[in-house]
This record gives sequence, structure tokens and C-alpha cells, in this order.
Amino acid sequence: MNDMHVNDWLSQAGSALLAYLPKVVLALLVLWIGLLVVRTLTRVMNKGMARRGVDQTLQRFFVSMLGWGLKILLFVSVIQMLGVATTSFVAIIGAAGLAVGLALQGTLANFAGGVLVLLFRPYKVGDLIEAQGVTGHVKEIQIFTTVLLTPESKTAIIPNGPMANGNIINYSAEGRMRVDLTFAVSGDTAISEVRRLLTEVMKKQPNVLAEPEPSVTVVKLNPEGVELAVRPWCAPGDYWDVYFAVYEEGQKALRTAGIKGPERSLTVVNK
Repeated sequence: MNDMHVNDWLSQAGSALLAYLPKVVLALLVLWIGLLVVRTLTRVMNKGMARRGVDQTLQRFFVSMLGWGLKILLFVSVIQMLGVATTSFVAIIGAAGLAVGLALQGTLANFAGGVLVLLFRPYKVGDLIEAQGVTGHVKEIQIFTTVLLTPESKTAIIPNGPMANGNIINYSAEGRMRVDLTFAVSGDTAISEVRRLLTEVMKKQPNVLAEPEPSVTVVKLNPEGVELAVRPWCAPGDYWDVYFAVYEEGQKALRTAGIKGPERSLTVVNK
């Protein structure tokens, strides 16, 4: 009797397996073809974005997002072909996505900011910018953060959410920037002589641009003396070299010419 039950069970299992086998084979075939299609689509998208000059970080992100999205859809389709109910499975994925989204609101905001920064490019790697109270050269643009290298060689990591929504000053956008210096001399000094000396100093500096032409103008008269605005132009990467060189050489030139400063001596202000 037991042998008959075992034989019946084996017969039913064999019949079920034979009936189910075509579904398994078809599902595996669809999975294999689907993975090939996903790989082809991601490659095409990657090449298309590269031809359009899309940032590499953004390329990798979009290609990865497309690949994972298509693979999830493919997986759901394959298990549905095998006769597995996918309604509850999709609901679980949706609920999990909602929970993760609520838990990572700040991170998602930085992620969205990173996408906007990479798409609209208010700055690029190497630019000198001022944002969120930090001034420095852009060292790296990541999907969640922007990394700046400050003039003090400090690494500043700023979330992309505030970067995308806040004010940004890009000193490198025009390819040149003005260096603002202020010199002070005594009130009885011939302004024309001071202007000539400081203009010569600026023109001798190799990193000072010929155009726009450097200028020296009077900005303030007071009992202590005269303040003059000295304005050379340079490439953004040469800002601090020009700043210190013009200040030092200008001070030397004035002292050599016997031009005295006010009681508080020669000063410089960076504005």
C-alpha cells in the first residue's frame, strides 16, 4: 500500500515537473535575453551621454540607475512567468522605497542637488568659487557632495543640497579676476608719482594680465593720508601669487622712491 502511494506521488511529481519545465526553460531564456538587452541599453546610453559631453559622475549614476531599474523589472517579469504572484512583492518594494525615502530626506536632497549641479554646471573641477561661506578651488564634484581646496590647503566637503539652492560666486567663469589691493601714503605725496610706480610694478609681474589694464585710483582722503585702490587682473589660479607679489614689490618701490606712508604705515586690504 505504501509502495502504491509512493508511486502515485512520484508519478504526480513527474507530471507536475514535466508541465512546469517549459515555464522554467522559457523564464531562464527570457532572463538571459533580458540581461543581454539591459547590457546593450546601458552601453548605448553610456556612449550617447559621452558624445554629448555629460559629466562622468552623472554618466555612471544614470547608467547604473537605468541598469538596476531594468533588472528589477526583468526579475519581476521572470518570477511572474513562473506563476509566482508579484502583487505583494511589488507592494513590499514600494513600501520599502517609501520608508527609505523618509529616512534619507537630507541625503536625497543632497543627491538631487548633485544631479542639478552636474547637469547645469554652475562650476566645474578646477574653478575658484565661493559658496556656503567657503572659498576654494573645486577639487571634486561627487553625487552627494562638492569638495573644495581652500587657499590654506584645507579640504572642505560641502553637501550638494545647499550648493544647488544657495548663492555661488564663480571667480573662474570669465577666465580672469581682479585683485583688490589698497595702499596708503602720506597726504603730501604726489599722486601721479605713486600711480606711475605702482603701475610699473603691476606691469612687471608676469601673471598680471595686460587686458583689462591695471589701474591705480584714489579711493579716500583723510587726515592720516591718501588711500589708493590698486587693481591688477589675473587668471583665477594666479590670484594669490599676484596679490602677494604686487603688495610686496609695490611697498618696496614706494620706499625706494622715498614715499612715506601715514602713521599706520602702508596697508593692504583684500575686498
